[in-house]
Amino acid sequence: MNLPVLGELPLSGFAHMGAFLFLLVIAGLAVLYFSIQRSRARRLARFASRDMIVSVSPTPQSRWRHVPALLVALSLVFFTVAMAGPSLDRKIPRNRAVVMLVMDVSTSMNATDVPPSRLKASQEAAKKFADELTPGVNLGLITFAANPTMLSSPTTNHDATKVAIDKMQVAERTATGEAILAALQAVSTVGAVIGGGDEPPPARIVLFSDGKETTPSNPNNPRGAFTAARAAKDKGIPISTIAFGTPDGKVEVDGSQVDVPVDDTTMKEVARLSGGTAYRAEDLDELNQVFRNLQDQIGYETVRGDASAGWLRLGALALAVAAIAALVINRRLPL
Repeated sequence: MNLPVLGELPLSGFAHMGAFLFLLVIAGLAVLYFSIQRSRARRLARFASRDMIVSVSPTPQSRWRHVPALLVALSLVFFTVAMAGPSLDRKIPRNRAVVMLVMDVSTSMNATDVPPSRLKASQEAAKKFADELTPGVNLGLITFAANPTMLSSPTTNHDATKVAIDKMQVAERTATGEAILAALQAVSTVGAVIGGGDEPPPARIVLFSDGKETTPSNPNNPRGAFTAARAAKDKGIPISTIAFGTPDGKVEVDGSQVDVPVDDTTMKEVARLSGGTAYRAEDLDELNQVFRNLQDQIGYETVRGDASAGWLRLGALALAVAAIAALVINRRLPL
C-alpha cells in the first residue's frame, strides 16, 4: 500500500519479528484503560444516586471521549510495525555495470522487410537504448560480419557509443562466435580498469543479429557461437540475444533477390548456453520494447531495503490527531 505523503506501508519482509511482542503490551494497556473506566463508573454509582448524577451533570458523558485513547493505541500499533522493520525490494541504478552491444552488420541487414532497413531500424533503436540506459553503466559497441570490430570501448559516455552506432556498415558473412569472444575480452579489460570492488563489475552482452552464424559453419568449433556462449557462462556473463527481422526478408546480390529470412535458432541456443534470455522482434516498435526491457534489467539492481518510514509517519500522525481530539473533546491531553 502506498499513501500520499506517508509513502509505502508494506506488511512483509520484517527484519525484527520479535518486536510484535510489544502488541501484547498495547493489548494490556487497552484492557487496563477499560478496567479503569468501568471501575470509575462503579465507584460513582456507589457513592451517588442516578438522580444526583443527572442533577450535577445533566449531559451524559459521550462515548467520543474514548477516541483519543483509541488513537493513541493505534499509533502504538503503527510504531510497533515500524520497529519490526518491514522491507521492500527497491530498484537501485547500477554504477559499475558493463554492457556490450554486439551488433550484426552482415549483408542481410540491408533487407527492407523492416523499413527503412534492418540496419537503419537497429541503429535507431540502439541509439534510443543508449540514451535511456542508466548513466553509471559502461556501454560499448562491437559490430561483426566476417570479423568483429570494436567501434566503442565501454564507457559511461553514452554519446560516444551513439556516434559509433552511426558508423555501422554492412559486410559479408557472420562470425557470431568471434564477436562474442571479442566482447568477453572487452568486458575483462574494462573490469580491470574500473575496480571499486572485490569482484568484477556485473556485465551483460546484448547480441543483435538476424541470422545464424556462417563463419565457422559449426557453432561448436573452438571459435564458434556455442563455444563462445559457454565461455560467457563460465565467466558469469549472460548473453541477451535479439533476433531481428521477418521471414520475408530479401536483399539484392549481383542483381538478384536473395531470401534472408530471420533465423533465431542459433540466437536462442546462445542465450540458453550463456544463461541469458532470447528475444524476437519483427519491427521497430517491438525492437524498442525489447531494448526497454533490457534497460530495466541491466540498468538497475533489486535491493531489499528498509521501509519503516511510512509506518513511523503514520504513527506520528495518529498521535498528533489523538492530541488534537483530546483537546477538542476532553479539554485535556490524553495522558
